[in-house]
Amino acid sequence: MKRKEFLRIAAPAFLLLANGNIVRAGEQVNELLKKKKRLRFAIASDIHYGQPDTDYDRFLKNAISRINEEHARTPFDFCMLNGDIVHNDPVHYPAAKALIEQLKMSYYVTPGNHDMVTPEHWQRIWNRPVNYDFVVNGAVFLAATTSNEKGEYICPDLKWMEQQLEQHKKAKNLFVIVHINPAKLTTHGIDCPEFLALLKRYKNVRAVFNGHDHDEDGIKKKLDIPFVFDAHVGGNWGTSYHGFRVVELLEDSSVLTYVMNPAGRLNEARL
Repeated sequence: MKRKEFLRIAAPAFLLLANGNIVRAGEQVNELLKKKKRLRFAIASDIHYGQPDTDYDRFLKNAISRINEEHARTPFDFCMLNGDIVHNDPVHYPAAKALIEQLKMSYYVTPGNHDMVTPEHWQRIWNRPVNYDFVVNGAVFLAATTSNEKGEYICPDLKWMEQQLEQHKKAKNLFVIVHINPAKLTTHGIDCPEFLALLKRYKNVRAVFNGHDHDEDGIKKKLDIPFVFDAHVGGNWGTSYHGFRVVELLEDSSVLTYVMNPAGRLNEARL
């Protein structure tokens, strides 16, 4: 893809460097897009399927279509749906899941505060617990809940997270995925200082991916840990577009990332 086309369909890309610095991709975009990738995935959040007075069915169908189109152009290893799959009522899960299963790649899910089901119910729907790890092409992912069945905000399970971080401490690249920002970096984030102190102990934690804040589509840092946001797929507030984020782990262990809306790419970065 030529840089002119890339800029038309995306906001600035960023690189998360192996040393932890974040830089604007800028003029490097064209060359970076050509680089060989160890891993490539999409991450989207806040579908809010079933929210009254929103076009939730169209929003999800558009997202699935765009993710599949991008997958056909350059394949994804998987797609992560990071919380608020439905809006407050479990009755919407069958319809939402039927659409999600139209993805042409493997997918994973995390619960959000609007999903509002017990861990047991979540397991029955998705065949995964609310906290789990997975490994793709050598990269480790820790997916954890930040809410309960009442929709209350909670910090990630420290005991579980420490066990996973310790188990995977020799992995070169580890990514954490939680719905609600645990560093209170946004209006709707929560403050989890013990969790942040735990992450800080493990130098292989490359980034924390967050949903929840529909109006956030950039990267913020706390304790030198990058917190990455992806706007929203559905809902009735947030950024003017309904988008998803693309993440590419390059051979040199830097991470190129950018946001795409139904017509293009936005907010790219290198981690």
